[in-house]
Amino acid sequence: MQKVQTTLHLTPAMFGDREQHLATSQTGSSEERLNGSTFRFESGVCGLRLTSAVGELVLLPFQGQQVWSATFAGRELTMRSMFEQPTPTRVFLETFGGFLQHCGITGVGSPGPQDTHPLHGELPNAPYETAYLVCGEDEGGRYIGMGGRYQHTVAFAHNYRAEPLVKLYADSTLFNVSMTVTNLKNSPQDLLYLAHVNFRPVDNGELIYSAKPTPEHVRVRASIPAHITPGPGYVEFIASLGEQPEQHHRLAPDLTFDPEAVFFIDYLADEEGWAHSIQRHPDGNADYIGHRTDQLPKGTRWISRTADQDAIALVEAGTCEPEGYHAEKAKGNVKALAPGATFRADFRIGALGPQEAESMAQRIRRIVEV
Repeated sequence: MQKVQTTLHLTPAMFGDREQHLATSQTGSSEERLNGSTFRFESGVCGLRLTSAVGELVLLPFQGQQVWSATFAGRELTMRSMFEQPTPTRVFLETFGGFLQHCGITGVGSPGPQDTHPLHGELPNAPYETAYLVCGEDEGGRYIGMGGRYQHTVAFAHNYRAEPLVKLYADSTLFNVSMTVTNLKNSPQDLLYLAHVNFRPVDNGELIYSAKPTPEHVRVRASIPAHITPGPGYVEFIASLGEQPEQHHRLAPDLTFDPEAVFFIDYLADEEGWAHSIQRHPDGNADYIGHRTDQLPKGTRWISRTADQDAIALVEAGTCEPEGYHAEKAKGNVKALAPGATFRADFRIGALGPQEAESMAQRIRRIVEV
């Protein structure tokens, strides 16, 4: 149940070279305090820092509304990349180092020969004209968060509004993310959406997720996108994963995910409609992401472990797979959004302690065993 929410509208002028405190939400002890502050990276990109007693999110309010970094219980969750800070660009690979990028809406993934959309569409670094900080309380407790609006209009083709929202809760190592897309046309609007959430892999981490681990339900992509160059043995490694996808369930250091491996996964949901994925670390802690399969029926896993970047998207949950517009259209994965209609996607993301991780692992096993 939504309770009172306070909204503070943000403008680029509020973001200076020195970090400035913007808002505090507190009803009890200092351990229950939620803070928001503004700053600019040296690159000039605006950053919004949200903190609780147990976590911190750094967000990009005017560039894709990305979650640039996520830290919980003193642990950095974000992929290791070639970027120390975001770059002011709309080109996906020229600033690919953030924790979460929204992808779509007119295309997702690597464009094929017939496609005209950029890699992962226009959303990842879209210039948001409206951004705001929110403080409030809902069924999850007290939160501080960020939302915004981006309108994408191309004559004779597209007209939609994207409205993401992130909520960081006072006493939780999980945060909520949603994306709402509204068709502003008087005719149907094509819609492809995917959330690119990039955790940091851990050597000998265990991957546990709510899908049956067979080649029929965990399929390995054999095609090679134009933007990567495989080395010797790569094709054979991918073929081996195709026959035995369970090989990747433990991230052994000698598994050569270089430059990448991609899996298409048929997720199963629990009685509440949520699918779950964790990377359980050798010390018992875990990374977690949950998504709703009724909203996002397609699950893709991406792993890249190279000398320059180390990343695992436990699940890129989406309405489609990341093969480009025409390939997804041929598969029947392009959703048609009716005039005035709205699409929504919801996620739970963050970190779990050892007891929480074990409880989630047992929950996932019960889903798979049904």
